[in-house]
Amino acid sequence: MQILVLGGDGYLGWPTALHLSAAGHEVAVSDNFARRGYDEELGVDSLVPIATLEERVAAWRDVSGKTIKAYVGDLCDAPFVHSMVGDFRPETIVHFGEQRAAPYSMIDQAHAIYTQTNNVVGNLNVMYAIADIDRDIHLVKLGTMGEYGTPNIDIEEGWFEVVHNGRKDRVLFPKRPGSFYHLSKVHDSHNIEFGCRIWGMRATDLNQGVVYGADTEQTKLDSRLATRFDYDGVFGTVLNRMVIQAVLGHPLTIYGDGSQTRGLINIVDTVECIRIASENPAERGEFRVFNQMTESMSVKQIAETVAAEYPGEATIQHLENPRVEAEGHYYNVTHSRLEELGLKPTLLSTTLIDHLFDVVERNKDRVDLAAILPTVHWRETTNELRPQIAAS
Repeated sequence: MQILVLGGDGYLGWPTALHLSAAGHEVAVSDNFARRGYDEELGVDSLVPIATLEERVAAWRDVSGKTIKAYVGDLCDAPFVHSMVGDFRPETIVHFGEQRAAPYSMIDQAHAIYTQTNNVVGNLNVMYAIADIDRDIHLVKLGTMGEYGTPNIDIEEGWFEVVHNGRKDRVLFPKRPGSFYHLSKVHDSHNIEFGCRIWGMRATDLNQGVVYGADTEQTKLDSRLATRFDYDGVFGTVLNRMVIQAVLGHPLTIYGDGSQTRGLINIVDTVECIRIASENPAERGEFRVFNQMTESMSVKQIAETVAAEYPGEATIQHLENPRVEAEGHYYNVTHSRLEELGLKPTLLSTTLIDHLFDVVERNKDRVDLAAILPTVHWRETTNELRPQIAAS
């Protein structure tokens, strides 16, 4: 199968491209290196050193004998997107190519506008390229569990049957996102569902939980194949961040009382979910939604698990929550469809956490402790920092 991975230089995009290539697919990646530009803007870097895309592609050829084609360009540039899709002629497009951090979108007005423009316009350009070039292309789009918020009812997989005044209908599950980033993902979902209705697109929307982990089977083959590992207060995900705090003797920081519950997924399962979704495409005109997570834990439970597994002393510190979010909320998520298609979940375990401790220990000299604490507050509306998104 010909598979094009958008955002193929990123934390998830790069190991996904490797996983798909290893599975026998012909893979191309696209990126504008904006994620590397965010590091320059914020003055931080990946805990694990990462090679350039050119070096990564060469390393994969050395290790596997397989070729990954690379396109460099911006998804907000419609002619570039049309040209790339027309040149590679993919059967599946895997779309990771968006600004992915809620805190980044909440820095100020400029970052909110950039996030929504970049994400929504880029996604629309991809949709139009599919509609114009080949409507049989299957769009596998990375969404987020954060689209749903924390409703006081069970979260179904995308669709919801509602009865109102004696009448019944099937509608998209109500969304209550928690940041301008999450809102951009909701806009994407609605736009894609509309594209399925009007153009007969095939689409799978993957509402993913919080990802943790540093390696996949392929990234471990050569240091040049490593993916990034973020720990800072803007892009760092909670479990990865807390592992770093434990190794450095820094308190594990919990925002608020820590009762906020989140869906989790290991990076190994993320890349496998993409393979499964790609090899089992949606029907023409179908907008299907998979909740891509394997287990749920509260932030406090995550911290307690990391502290219990760390061989040294690890303390926990509660901070004032910089976000506006519910605590002590109900959270029950249906996530069966990927398992029905063959996913075997990798649950959080002592072995996985120990591996993360090892990764951090090897790279701890690269940590900037000042970058760990939160600097972005949801209730503030400052407009002092302008987003710098130039390629690095």
